Amino acid sequence: MNLSLRTTLAAAVAATAMATTLAAPAAAESAEPLDYVALGDSFAAAPLVLPVDTSNLLCLRSLADYPHVAAKALGARLTDASCSGATAEHLTTSQYLGTKPQLKALSEDTDVVSITIGGNDTGLVTAALGCLNVLPKPLGSSCAARNTKDGVDSVKAGIDAWAPKFATALNQIKQRAPHAKVFVIGYGNYIRPGGCFPTQPIWDVDATYIQGATDHLSAALRTTARQHGATFVDTYSLGIGHDVCAAPADRYIEGIIPAHIATPLHPNAKGSEAIGSALASSVLSAIRTG
Repeated sequence: MNLSLRTTLAAAVAATAMATTLAAPAAAESAEPLDYVALGDSFAAAPLVLPVDTSNLLCLRSLADYPHVAAKALGARLTDASCSGATAEHLTTSQYLGTKPQLKALSEDTDVVSITIGGNDTGLVTAALGCLNVLPKPLGSSCAARNTKDGVDSVKAGIDAWAPKFATALNQIKQRAPHAKVFVIGYGNYIRPGGCFPTQPIWDVDATYIQGATDHLSAALRTTARQHGATFVDTYSLGIGHDVCAAPADRYIEGIIPAHIATPLHPNAKGSEAIGSALASSVLSAIRTG
C-alpha cells in the first residue's frame, strides 16, 4: 500500500463509522484495508482454540486468536505470524522447518503491528508450571521461596535482563515497517491475589508470586514500548473477574484443567475476543488522535 498511514487509517475510521449505515458496503469496498501483521507467542496464537489455522499446524495457531478478532473489527488485511512457543529469537530466525522468521511478514506497506512476546524468553512460563502443588501446605514446595533465594528474585531478574532484547526487537520492527503503528499487548490477569486453592492447584503465596512476576513482565513491556514509540495495550484490567479462579463460564484464561477447548494458562475464545476488541479499540484511538 503506497498511501500514507494517516490517510489509510482515516479511511479505515470512515469505513468503520459507515458500517451502521446503508452505504456501508460501498464505503468498505472503496476504502483500502489496513495491512496488519501480528507477531508473538502462544498468548497471541491461542493454541487449541477452534477453529485451528491449518496453514501452519506446528504453530498451533487459532483463527479465533486476538489478532483475527482485531482484524475483523478493523476490516484489516491480516498476516498472522504468531506462533506458540516463540521467543524473541524467532522474530529473526526460523522457529520450525518451513516457518519463516516472524519479521519476514513486515514490509514498508505494513500499517499496524501487534506483538506479545517474552513469556518463553524469560522463563516465566516454566516458573508458572513449577508453581503447581496438588497437595496442600506443608506438603510440596513453594515456587515463591524457590525463586527468591538469598533475597534475589530470579524470575524478575531474568525479565529485567531480557528487556533490552525486546527493545532491539521493537527497533527491528521499526526498520522493517517504518510507517506502521506498533501495539504491544501485555500478558494480563492470570490468577487473583491469594489464588483459589484447591480449585487451581497453586498455593496462595505462589499464586500471588506468579501473578506478580507476570505483572513485572507486562511492566517491562509497557516501559519499553513507551520508550520506542509503541502503544501498550493493557489486558490486566479487562481480565479482572475473568482469571483462572472465576467460574468456568466467566474465564478468559483457562485453568490447569481447561473448562473449554484451549491450552491451560492461555486465553480461551472469550479471552481472545476480549483482548482483540481491546486492541481494535486502541488502534482506533490511535487513528483518531493521529
